[in-house]
Amino acid sequence: MSEPTSPARIAVIQLDPQVGMANRADNLRQSLALATEAAKGGATLIVLPELSNCGYFFSSRQDAFDHSEAVPDGVSVRAWIDFACSHQVYLVAGLSEIDNRQLFNTAVLLGPSGFIGKYRKAHLWNLEKLWFTPGDTGFPVFETPIGRIGLLICWDIWFPEVPRILSQQGADIICSLNNWVWTPPPLFDEAGKCMASYLTMTAAHVNNVFIAAASRVGEERGARYLGCSLIAGTNGWPIGAVASADHQEILFADVDITSARSAPIWNNLNDLHRDRRNDLYDQMLGYSQHPALPR
Repeated sequence: MSEPTSPARIAVIQLDPQVGMANRADNLRQSLALATEAAKGGATLIVLPELSNCGYFFSSRQDAFDHSEAVPDGVSVRAWIDFACSHQVYLVAGLSEIDNRQLFNTAVLLGPSGFIGKYRKAHLWNLEKLWFTPGDTGFPVFETPIGRIGLLICWDIWFPEVPRILSQQGADIICSLNNWVWTPPPLFDEAGKCMASYLTMTAAHVNNVFIAAASRVGEERGARYLGCSLIAGTNGWPIGAVASADHQEILFADVDITSARSAPIWNNLNDLHRDRRNDLYDQMLGYSQHPALPR
């Protein structure tokens, strides 16, 4: 067995942040406490859920504004940056971002040297359409010493174009930040997995990328969250367990992140990316593999 070229210990954190201005400090404290636990467990890439510092179900547009902060200068982002720098880890976290008078459902990527970049959620779910502006960042892939990192947020995983575009741009791992909530019933199968678990596994399988999906648990203003966080390997199957539906927990996986670059080669005749008929459909879809990021 060859030595890993980009070894990483991934941790996804499943927690229960609560909406409400009185809960903001505790949400941040909780995220940092669990991230510290993950770092002590050896994690080098830590993923927190969507809107992990402020909760999800705002009561009004003004409420959403009250829970927002600037990127990268807001209180939560600065605290997460300090954490990433002091622990020498990569941290992905979700928040409500304010930019002028617009709000975005945003994921930030932070590292040992500070702020790296952000992604604004492209596909807004339900009441989010009343608070947030649809994302305008496209689907960036960030080059880091541990590998190429892409980001997506929750409802995005229902749109197969998102992980496909990220993988075609060279992502080795996709960090998926979620508040998985109601879907058409049944909510869970006999194995205890929700539909989003299978969508994550499928996206990892058909794109041959790692996907680290952090979801949340608990109840908030009458909504139940589904948990089921997981880390999917390039073959789609979870590495280790899928998280519970109702407990805060941390999942770990030891991976060689850049091994995703050779994973699409399944046998002598089948290479997932080369087998794509981009001559037929890339012009219709409007994207192709980034020429500077060969797989």
